[in-house]
Amino acid sequence: MVRAAGRAFNEGTAVGKMAATLGSSGWWQRWRRRVSARNGSTMLLLLLLLGSGQGPRQVGAGQTFEYLKREHSLSKPYQGVGTGSSSLWNLMGNAMVMTQYIRLTPDMQSKQGALWNRVPCFLRDWELQVHFKIHGQGKKNLHGDGLAIWYTKDRMQPGPVFGNMDKFVGLGVFVDTYPNEEKQQERVFPYISAMVNNGSLSYDHERDGRPTELGGCTAIVRNLHYDTFLVIRYVKRHLTIMMDIDGKHEWRDCIEVPGVRLPRGYYFGTSSITGDLSDNHDVISLKLFELTVERTPEEEKLHRDVFLPSVDNMKLPEVTAPLPPLSGLALFLIVFFSLVSSVFAIVIGIILYNKWQDQSRKRFY
Repeated sequence: MVRAAGRAFNEGTAVGKMAATLGSSGWWQRWRRRVSARNGSTMLLLLLLLGSGQGPRQVGAGQTFEYLKREHSLSKPYQGVGTGSSSLWNLMGNAMVMTQYIRLTPDMQSKQGALWNRVPCFLRDWELQVHFKIHGQGKKNLHGDGLAIWYTKDRMQPGPVFGNMDKFVGLGVFVDTYPNEEKQQERVFPYISAMVNNGSLSYDHERDGRPTELGGCTAIVRNLHYDTFLVIRYVKRHLTIMMDIDGKHEWRDCIEVPGVRLPRGYYFGTSSITGDLSDNHDVISLKLFELTVERTPEEEKLHRDVFLPSVDNMKLPEVTAPLPPLSGLALFLIVFFSLVSSVFAIVIGIILYNKWQDQSRKRFY
């Protein structure tokens, strides 16, 4: 019993030291504000799990836990980035791997770069935490253009929308640092906005994406001397975007949209582009968490898989969902019965033709 008591005391001391150490770090402060521990034993278990670097973390007051998905995450020293078949992340364009960050674009004109996950995401509820930095030599309104975070059907497709293709299919979250619209009165840049697209909409650069945005907020993120974070959470078809850009280690609400329907099996990525104006656009880490959320039987029926992105109460131009590809057996059967039908039609035609010829001869004689 004495040994057990001593072991418990040592474990408690170790946990206390761990908590003290973690308490000084910014991410722990942010996470602790989101955790609602019901009793001391629950907190002890969570601290031990955190100390081992494994296991779930509880989020909020409800029965919601998050699990880090390493196949969709990226952090220093960026060993999973490359062009090989074993790489989890691919670079595109002018993107470069540095020691402390991945630079999507340098502070130079007419550059574009991207970073894409090679593994499609089939999670139903998830949270993506993005640690990024935007900085450069440009003064007020003489810098651009910003970066985007993507969850889309297609990957590695360069284009004009922050370095990605236009008319994308999926979700785009934009950190826009330059106002293209001449009369900008009611919003201050840099500005965060979100867009859901089924492949039918174009991003309106001249109006900074206003016609298609789901919502947005001002986010002063350039040339800061502390870390800047963005979190995108998708739970029960509810899209929430928050930011930590004030150096206070607290999440601040930016966008909240219910009724967002996103298919599973899309890809995460981030991209950036510069034009006549430029900035350094750096990504320090991307961390994806699977969220385990309880659903009622009614919610299970409502939250069935969808094939095209959409938003409730928001009219998008109709696009026909692509049909699933045919299996080898189905394709064989279709070809086989088509050939049989063709042969049958030819035989019937020959029989009818012979009968017609016989009748013609009888009339002739």
